[in-house]
Amino acid sequence: MRSHPRDAVVRAWARLAQAQQIALTTIEGALKAAKLPPLAWYDALLELERAGDRGLRPGELQSEMLLAQYNLSRLIDRIEHAGYVERRPCDDDGRGQVIVITSAGRDLRRRMWAVYGPAIQRALGDRLSPRQAETLDALLGKLVESSDGKDRC
Repeated sequence: MRSHPRDAVVRAWARLAQAQQIALTTIEGALKAAKLPPLAWYDALLELERAGDRGLRPGELQSEMLLAQYNLSRLIDRIEHAGYVERRPCDDDGRGQVIVITSAGRDLRRRMWAVYGPAIQRALGDRLSPRQAETLDALLGKLVESSDGKDRC
């Protein structure tokens, strides 16, 4: 086993990080131009919508989110204050809570997707052929699947 990566691995790592930053900047810019909340709101609302009426505990929400959230409680506070989620007592733990999306939150998530989806297309889909996108998906899938959650914080 090598202790240091080959040059191609280092270049791939740098390009992966750069590509992610470019895509996120494109998407965040599109949401901001449409006067919509940041991408983290979409990410949280999507996972809560998927959870349905049972909702998610904050720790579950954090583990399901695509984007890392170091201040999840502040994010939830902002989304709740805007009326897009609500906190409910957790049946299993009297001190715990679950977060549930509201109907307004579902509406907002759909409005955000109307901007987010085309932004993904501009950031990625328009720059790759369908075959290249499939190859990239397979390669990144291999990285994600081989980590099996072991490498996450």
